[in-house]
Formats: sequence, C-alpha cells, structure tokens
Amino acid sequence: MTDSLPSPPDGAAPPACPARGTAVRLSGLAYQQTPEQLYRTLRRDHGPVAPVLLDNDIPAWLVLGYNEVSYVTGNDELFARDSRRWSQWDHIPPDWPLLPYVGYQPSVLFVEGAEHQVRAGAISDALDAVDQMELASLCQDIGYALIAGFAGSGQAELMTTYAHQVPMRAIVQLCGMPAGGLDTEELVRDLRLSLDAHEGEDPVAAYGRVQARIEQLVKERRAAPGDDVTSRMLLHPAGLTDEAVVQDVITIIAAAQQPTANWIGNSLRLLLTDDRFATTVAGGKLSVGQALNEVLWLDTPTQNFIGRWAARDTQLGGRQIKAGDCVVMSFAAANTDPGVWPDGHVGAENSSHLSFSNGEHRCPFPAPQLADVIARTAVETLLEQLPDVVLGVEAHELRWRPSIWMRGLGTLPVIFTPVLH
Repeated sequence: MTDSLPSPPDGAAPPACPARGTAVRLSGLAYQQTPEQLYRTLRRDHGPVAPVLLDNDIPAWLVLGYNEVSYVTGNDELFARDSRRWSQWDHIPPDWPLLPYVGYQPSVLFVEGAEHQVRAGAISDALDAVDQMELASLCQDIGYALIAGFAGSGQAELMTTYAHQVPMRAIVQLCGMPAGGLDTEELVRDLRLSLDAHEGEDPVAAYGRVQARIEQLVKERRAAPGDDVTSRMLLHPAGLTDEAVVQDVITIIAAAQQPTANWIGNSLRLLLTDDRFATTVAGGKLSVGQALNEVLWLDTPTQNFIGRWAARDTQLGGRQIKAGDCVVMSFAAANTDPGVWPDGHVGAENSSHLSFSNGEHRCPFPAPQLADVIARTAVETLLEQLPDVVLGVEAHELRWRPSIWMRGLGTLPVIFTPVLH
C-alpha cells in the first residue's frame, strides 16, 4: 500500500493547501438545489480534489473523483476517522453547526483499528439477526397504517406523512423503542435537527437530547433485555460497555432514519416524474428496484460526508494534503464522475456506487440490505395501495431541502383517487 495517488502526468509538485481566496464556501450555497452544477464547476477549476470552506470559513478538501473517494475510504490508516487529529480545532466555536458531524464521540464512526473491528462486528451481528422477511412485513404493516390515515382525502404530503415515518417507526422498533410515542417522535425530530438544521435551530443541543434518550433506552434494555438490536449489542460476546452501545445505537438510528427516508422520497420522485418509470405502475419495463438503485447513483441521500483526517502528509488527486487536514468525501460527485461515466449516462443496474461508502468504515453488513428492504417495501406498498398516484404539483416546483450534506425533498405533494377503508 502506498501513501499517495500518482502525481500529475507532468511530474510537477502538487500545490500546497491553497489560500482561502481560492476556496469555495459550502455554507449558504446557491447550488443547494442543483449541486451537480457545483461539482462540475469544482472539477473544472480544481480537478478531483477541491479546496473548500466549511461554516465559519474553516478550510477543508472536497474529494470529487470516484477513484479518489475510493482511495480515501480504502486507506483508513492514512485517511483516518478519529477527528481529534484535526489541525483546526483551535478555530472551532462550541456552537459550530457541523459539530455533530465531527465532534469526537467514542462511537463506531470514530474509533479505529481493532476497536473499530470489534464494534462494527457487534453491530453486524446484531443487525444480521433481523429477519428480512419479518422486517418487510413490519414495514408493509407500517405503510398500510400510514396510508390509511390519508387515503380517504385523495391527497397527501408524502415526505412528512410517509417517507420519514416508515423507516423511523421500523428502526425504533428494531432497536427496542415503542413506535409512535411522544419521546420517539421527539427523538426523530432531534435527529433531523442534529444532521440537517435550518437557521435558528441548534444542532448541538438536539444531539444532546438524542443521546439522553438513547442512554435511557440502554439502561432499560440492560435491566430487561428483549429481542431487539440494542439488547443483542448489550449481550454480545465483545462485552461492549453501556457507553459504547449508546453511541453505536445512535449511529444505527441516525444512519437508518434520515438517509432511508430521503432514499424513499427521492425514489418516489423519480417514479412519478420520469417517463421511463411513470408507466411502471401500469406494467412498464423498469422496476422499483432499478429506480432505487438509480437514485443511489444520481440523487444519493448522503451527498457529502465529513470526514476523514490525514494522519500524515500525503498527496491526493494532485494536491498536497497536510497531516491534520480535513477531507470531505463527496459521494454524489464521485457517483457521477465523468471519468467513470464518460458518456454522461449512469448505468442504473450497476451497483458499484459509493453511496454506502467503502472500506472498513463503510455501512456495516447487512445495513445496506436492511435499508433496501425498508425503502423497497415502503415504495411498493404505496404504489400498490394508491395505483393512480400522481404529483400534486408540477415536477419543476418540487424543492430540495437546503443542504449540501443530505439530498432530500422538502415536500412531496401527491393526489390520487380517494380510498375508503
């Protein structure tokens, strides 16, 4: 294993960390509705690794190239996950909006080496015990109940009433929490705030409330274990501490809820707006599965992920990366890299996208399969129950949530023939 990618063809030394004036601010972007324009511009001006400024003008590198993102995610020792390596901590205020992403927590997201292998293994074992047929049945029942709540009206806003609700209710039940309770609803709201807060909202405080609720869940399951993911992690032969389980259950819920909800919403948007899929409900050629996979290529729920931190000086995509630099991985840009798809057409049936990351810190097995079960069942159930569903607005009126990190619709209004149950 080498410490660097090949140098530029001309053999010139890669440029050092650029001056702030050459970097692009990722906060308050005009590109939030059309991020693909941002990625094209950055590739044109900077190549596969671009200098960017995070909130408060904190410098970082945005990795745009498919090969470069694959390299970063496949080299954990060089591009490590422990954020305490970051050279910018002296400049980070305590209320920094991205702190929930980068503030070190002793969770599976940040631990490294042998400890990461143990923690990831415990998560995999706990998730692998989930019966996928039972999960599909659970999601179908959740979908039926949700649809029954609005089917008689002939109209609905699907992001709030359906896309976010199905994975939330499924994952909290898998983790041992009661579905539909007030504390569960508050947990989901705080998860959204911690990952995708709007102006005036406090993501740091929201994360604190999430942690307190999961601490209570772990305490309850330690006293009375059940047939759920949290209990299986507490009872795992690895002997995880309660603190470790708290952090890793938060990771599981956060990774399962909002990204899967946006996967559902983005897929429904594609099915309802693209002529290749719009006929599928009436017997067309392309399947829900193909729509789900195409979304992972073109509208992946996790656009950009912060991050990795260089363990030592190295080179990446013709750039000189200094020890302690923050590297942000753009899964959205990598998945649409023209070097991978030179003709501009992304192959919907190809599953080599990077939407679940890559390497040791990728989504642990079988999390992607469980997310697929949840998303696929949610979409198929809706189309089965409301076969003539169509958009309630023109396609161009749909708006994405203003985030450079997550890709999801703000609302998805639809209309259909009322169904009386």
